[in-house]
Parts: sequence; structure tokens; C-alpha cells
Amino acid sequence: VAVCLLCSSLSDKVDQTPADIYKEQGQTAKIYCSHRIDNYDRILWYKQSNRKLQYLGYMNVMNGFPEKEVDVTIEGNANKGETCTLTINSLSVSSSAVYFCAASYHSATYH
Repeated sequence: VAVCLLCSSLSDKVDQTPADIYKEQGQTAKIYCSHRIDNYDRILWYKQSNRKLQYLGYMNVMNGFPEKEVDVTIEGNANKGETCTLTINSLSVSSSAVYFCAASYHSATYH
């Protein structure tokens, strides 16, 4: 049984590759995301299947924060012109979905 992953970005300033991936169960898949937006330093990852959107986690600058209940790894760099990588581990039929990345601005208030 093959697993099909479709990758999509809805912005002309965010690039996600590859457009689609076909793998066997048990393998891993890597999806890459980069952006061209000044001062944005966070990449968020989502999975859409059966009309439901699932949040997978995010990368803040160079630190990845995957959600605990998903078997993914988030690595790389979320700054402009850099690449953030989502690795989906141990693919299964339920991994077949559309995956999205989004760029975001992380602001923190300092006192």
C-alpha cells in the first residue's frame, strides 16, 4: 500500500517542496518550507485529511516544537531565506493527506 502526501502553500512568499510524495508504509517523508518575508521567524505545520486540519507543530528560529501526539520531527531554520524541514516518521495509510506550512511573525514583550 502506498502513502500519498500532497504539499501545498497558499502564498507567493512561502515555498513548499516537493509538490507530492509517494512512499511505502514504514518509510519516512521530508517536506521543506522556506519564505521570503522580512522579520518572520516562525514556521507552522498542518496536516489536512478528511476535511479536518491538524496542527503538527512549529519551528521558532532554529528550535522545533512538534506536538506530542504526532510522530514528526521539525528541523532547520525559520528565518527568511532559510529552510525548515518537516519529517514524517513511520508512514502509514493515515499519513496520506495534504500538508501545509505557514510563515509567522513571533513577537515577545520584554520588560
